Amino acid sequence: MSSLAGKVVIVTGAARGQGAAEARLLVAAGARVVCTDVREEEGRAVAAELGDAGLFVRHDVTSAEDWREVASAAATAYGRIDALVNNAALWRTAPVESETYETFELLLRVNLLGPFLGIQAVVPALREAGGGSIVNVSSTAGLVGIPGHAAYGSAKFGLRGLTRSSALDLARYGIRVNSVHPGAVDTPMTAAVTDRDWSHVPLGRMGRAEEVGGLIGFLVSDASSYVTGAEFTVDGGLTTG
Repeated sequence: MSSLAGKVVIVTGAARGQGAAEARLLVAAGARVVCTDVREEEGRAVAAELGDAGLFVRHDVTSAEDWREVASAAATAYGRIDALVNNAALWRTAPVESETYETFELLLRVNLLGPFLGIQAVVPALREAGGGSIVNVSSTAGLVGIPGHAAYGSAKFGLRGLTRSSALDLARYGIRVNSVHPGAVDTPMTAAVTDRDWSHVPLGRMGRAEEVGGLIGFLVSDASSYVTGAEFTVDGGLTTG
């Protein structure tokens, strides 16, 4: 991973799984990371593991006020913000005919409204820093239709659109916005499906959180300084055909 020395990165959903792996990789590359989550005990443990390079803030991504507090905490602790990784998400599945209003709304709020609020919250600090990077973690469900994913897929397709529009709006400030689209990744969120047969995936297995984190590290780094509005798939070749 390219050096991230001196960069301050906010990672949402960092208490476990993919978010925690991302936080560890970013710190290993030299960044200081503000880890946010609603899971306080696990989030504080991850931040403690990171030492002085880690800070935990309890954070409901659907709350604009919480977002303001996260941005303020990052600036107070580290003096600046250079990047945001909108990683926090919920995954629920159901056939469209039996999906509930409550679940559909919840997934839209967490998986789409949350990143929107996050972008708005960090733009002033990124502009002050002279630019920066925003990485929205979408899904292969934001690229292709998947049975049982009407709610989740709608939110993740929406995040793809938010990424592209934001990239155009914010390019004038030197702020880059890209999306990452993982396939099935072995994390606590997907624990119920880890024992499935993954032979339909060209690489024949689930992904690892670190494999997504490495790509995110690149997009946060200056090595990707001419990359914006792009979509990166990390799915073992699943959506290639």
